[in-house]
Amino acid sequence: MTTPLRAALAAEATRLGFATIGIAAADAAPQAAARLHDWLEAGRHGDMLWMAESEARRGSPQGLWPDVRSVIMLGTSYAPALDPLRHAKRPDTGVLSVYALGGDYHDIIKKRLKTLARWLVGEAGGELKVFVDTAPVMEKPLAEAAGLGWQGKHTNLVSRSQGSWLFLAAIYTTLDLPVDSPVGDRCGSCTRCQQACPTQAFPAPYRLDARRCISYLTIEHKGPIPLEFRAAMGNRIYGCDDCLAVCPWNRFAKAAHDLALAPRAELTAPALADLLALDDESFREVFRGSPIKRIGRGRMVRNAAIAAGNSGDAALAPALAVLREDSDSVVAEAASWALAQLAITRQPVPEASPPAD
Repeated sequence: MTTPLRAALAAEATRLGFATIGIAAADAAPQAAARLHDWLEAGRHGDMLWMAESEARRGSPQGLWPDVRSVIMLGTSYAPALDPLRHAKRPDTGVLSVYALGGDYHDIIKKRLKTLARWLVGEAGGELKVFVDTAPVMEKPLAEAAGLGWQGKHTNLVSRSQGSWLFLAAIYTTLDLPVDSPVGDRCGSCTRCQQACPTQAFPAPYRLDARRCISYLTIEHKGPIPLEFRAAMGNRIYGCDDCLAVCPWNRFAKAAHDLALAPRAELTAPALADLLALDDESFREVFRGSPIKRIGRGRMVRNAAIAAGNSGDAALAPALAVLREDSDSVVAEAASWALAQLAITRQPVPEASPPAD
């Protein structure tokens, strides 16, 4: 149902840089709470303890704010202009997830969201709250309910027009707004995302075990990365786009041209040697204004050390030898492992024995 307010809201959202908008009733995703509970009970959230601590508030919009009546879901495109997997075979280069190559989307989108919220209050009144990824909000089920797309087999939202590349944001409001219809699942028989995962993080379609996911391991996990996943990480040092990048629906996504979110040249192909040399001060300088800054120097250098171990590049050994004595025990362990891997790759190949007479 389109009303003058709904049409004007969509126009204002577009003016502010949002690529898509939809509205759902606050109770439009009743299955989300049960799915969240099952996921937590299985322990698939790993170290993300805040997921369990906020379960009651996260399970439904009313759990967070009892007065909410409608949820406005918005998407901002960050579709890449180039193949996000293009550096996978460059062992001297670290690969960062596409979403983290530009400015911190939390700050950028929050400003736009607040501007849209002020506009809505001025036009229609009511009370509201705005959220961009940091509050206990089930953005993906709500976005699906609001018609922005559907949760694909990789559990991320897929849009018919934007592919897999959307930042999601929400406005909770006390207004009763006309709602949009869900579009329905359009994954069909495709399993490309499942097959592309380097660590087999999907126990089944539409199910993710975060403990096996490279995005989780490189960003959220604070300790040593389990040995079983290190080789599969390759040169991925912050996040992983493999399951998103192979989605066929991305062929409909046009490259984003949002200057505020545009990739920074120094982050598109960072040299592992430079990352291994980061101290706390240089880490803060390099990643100032980036979402990457929140993981801190330790996790970034840990990840770079593992990538170095996978590189086969003996030129990185001196930097790793220095890190083997790092004050951060997790970094030191990763460097020691990487040196051992490089030593293995440098072993000479035995000559073949001559044939017996």
